[in-house]
Amino acid sequence: MSTPSGFDELIHPSTRLSVVALLAATEWADFAFIRDSLSLSDSALSKQLHTLEEAGYLEIRKEGGGRKRRTKVRLTARGRTAFEGHVAALRAIVEGAGPTAAHATPPQHAEAGR
Repeated sequence: MSTPSGFDELIHPSTRLSVVALLAATEWADFAFIRDSLSLSDSALSKQLHTLEEAGYLEIRKEGGGRKRRTKVRLTARGRTAFEGHVAALRAIVEGAGPTAAHATPPQHAEAGR
């Protein structure tokens, strides 16, 4: 089976997919909210956000100063399009497996005592 159009290797790893899925449901999200929602360390989340930002999938803003400095993150239009395409590709993979599974012969089990 070939990989469907829209499948995105950059988004596919589970941590990045979780980040993008969380951001797809909102306009902006605080770094702390994403970190806590996904049970990630600051450094693990920072690394994933940096990778997605370099690809043009995220916009990151730092607001305030000192101890009140907050980092906010959102999907860019490119990131949202990539996520939607990836979700569609995953659905195509799953649906493509459906007819094969539906036509498979169920395993035969020996009945004890007959």
